[in-house]
Amino acid sequence: MEASFTTVTALTLSTAGAATLRADALVVGVAKAGKALVVAPGAEAVDKAFDGRLAAVLETLGASGGEGEATKLPAPAGLKAPVVLAVGLGSAPEDGESYDSETLRRAAGTAARVLFGSKKAAFALPVASAEDAGAIAEGALLGAYSFDAYQESGKDAKKPLAEVALLGAKPRDKAHKAAADRALAVAEEINRARDLINTPPNDLTPAAFAVAAQAAGKEHGLKVQVLDEKALAKGGYGGILGVGAGSENPPRLVRIAYTHPKAEKTLALIGKGITYDSGGISLKPAGHNETMKCDMSGAAAVFSTVVVAARLGLEVNVTAWLALAENMPSGSATRPGDVLRMYSGKTVEVLNTDAEGRLVLADAITRASEEHPDAIVDVATLTGAMVLALGDRTFGIMANDDDYRTAIHDIAGEVGEQSWPMPLPADLRKTMDSPTADMANMGVRMGGGLIAGLFLQEFVGEGITWAHLDIAGPAFHEGAPYGYTPKGGTGSSVRTLVRLAELTAAGEL
Repeated sequence: MEASFTTVTALTLSTAGAATLRADALVVGVAKAGKALVVAPGAEAVDKAFDGRLAAVLETLGASGGEGEATKLPAPAGLKAPVVLAVGLGSAPEDGESYDSETLRRAAGTAARVLFGSKKAAFALPVASAEDAGAIAEGALLGAYSFDAYQESGKDAKKPLAEVALLGAKPRDKAHKAAADRALAVAEEINRARDLINTPPNDLTPAAFAVAAQAAGKEHGLKVQVLDEKALAKGGYGGILGVGAGSENPPRLVRIAYTHPKAEKTLALIGKGITYDSGGISLKPAGHNETMKCDMSGAAAVFSTVVVAARLGLEVNVTAWLALAENMPSGSATRPGDVLRMYSGKTVEVLNTDAEGRLVLADAITRASEEHPDAIVDVATLTGAMVLALGDRTFGIMANDDDYRTAIHDIAGEVGEQSWPMPLPADLRKTMDSPTADMANMGVRMGGGLIAGLFLQEFVGEGITWAHLDIAGPAFHEGAPYGYTPKGGTGSSVRTLVRLAELTAAGEL
């Protein structure tokens, strides 16, 4: 597999004024104030160049200020940029209040997408704090993403926005610079995850994913250990081996460790890494196979998170575990009715080979528990049931500690990711009882996402706080792009995990 990042967008904090900076386009914000359209803070110089009539001109062009709206218009004399792009911010905040971070993030992402093919854009959106500067930078960098590594015919075509110049931020202010540096690290690593998710499964095999992890480890000073199929067999990793048994591309378990000399806590992140999921012998029906390269999105998310932790130098130990396998049907594949002996020693009757993610995660959870981390968080595109429950944009959160589950839900909201806390009903556990083995990998049909969580909970080490994120809905976006969200892999949960690591480092969790 070739390296990630077909195009990298540069980020600068500019002290220039909106009227004097040379760029291909100047991005401003507009909002609704009752029935009127108003120009958002940061665009005062631009409005002046329009003789104070920018809002009126935009209204004539049909602009309403709604979120996701973008209106281009030629710049008047007095501006160095030839084009002004007005992006909607929704309802204007009350007096004394500022725009929330997610609104700014999405607006910046929309602008970056609309300006695809431009070399440089100046963003004159409202910056009331360092947090605002970071949100705008993050949104713009995420919105500028494009995956074109396999489009040979388009080598000379337009490329994503090459440079984001952020106006209104303060380059010499430590908080503003730190926010920009953080935004750059987070966005670039989310885009790394997106690249991995979008890579075709004939190139992103378990072994190729492991090589990508080793390369990142070398680049960022991370300790990487790869268990191949021989080491997995010797170690008794029956879950991972059972899932990968039908493929010519053998499985891997990858451990990526970031350590900080001042760290007082350790966070273990575990990602489901099914590089392609056919369903195995329990083959998926037609129409459900085409996007199954995305079934390693959880592994991509935890991989990117540990790299961000290293880039930011967080004072917390973060270990990512990538449980990698390809789930294929063949004469050597695990069959419905087979019994696997897991790494924990428990036996599991496989009633459905398409419930494979929980099998690879269970082995990784048991192995991670042996290191006695302060908390374990697993991330997976685990169940269609969660998509039915929460839709395409919201991930579910389960945990063995209600306060921890609530904390992660709050963190997700803080960083702009949609999530919802889900229960682990004890009465559903008995539906996984097996007459043959210690337990089965399936229970009753209703509540399938919760049953998957109950299955994983069985493998968490005693006394360890654990949470499970089912990102099956938001991990891969099949519709039209919106805000900073592209078509294809999204990098869902990375921002939540990074913030979780930051708060763990600060001793707040």
